[in-house]
Amino acid sequence: MKLSKIILVSIPVLIIAPLAFVYSGIFNIAATATHDPVTNWLLTKTRNRSIDVRSKGIEIPDLDNEQLQLAGINDFNSMCAGCHTAPGREPSSLARGLNPPAPDLAESVLEVPPEKLFWVTRNGIRMTGMPAWGVSHSDDEIWPVISFLQVLSDLDGEDYQEMLKNAEGKGHHAH
Repeated sequence: MKLSKIILVSIPVLIIAPLAFVYSGIFNIAATATHDPVTNWLLTKTRNRSIDVRSKGIEIPDLDNEQLQLAGINDFNSMCAGCHTAPGREPSSLARGLNPPAPDLAESVLEVPPEKLFWVTRNGIRMTGMPAWGVSHSDDEIWPVISFLQVLSDLDGEDYQEMLKNAEGKGHHAH
């Protein structure tokens, strides 16, 4: 009997409380607002675990292939640099307005395995500005970007520009 009363009281509370939160407008969705530490932890942990689980078993091609890297720099320059910024460049207006900010891929690549970078590039991340490039690009068109990311942290602005020159005519987004 007590259990049924608890359930009868709990169900309306579990329905009304979230609806009250949603309709109150108290949560600020502005891109200029930052998350509180608890929300930030929850979203980050959820994102990381989701990527961990979904990227298992992805087969990685030879990412040390220089031709693949050259194709990848053109694709990176067209698809990624606007948000993630390229070596030697200042962040674009778009990049400065993202919340959460796009990660520095030169740093991320040192910590994130290629299969996870591939999964994120292919599938995107909801509500972050990271598009799902797999909707408009095949896996074979995405791997060159991941290959290029493997050398990104070694490049300064001059090296990046030189590599772009050497990559002329290569990649899905060739110049």
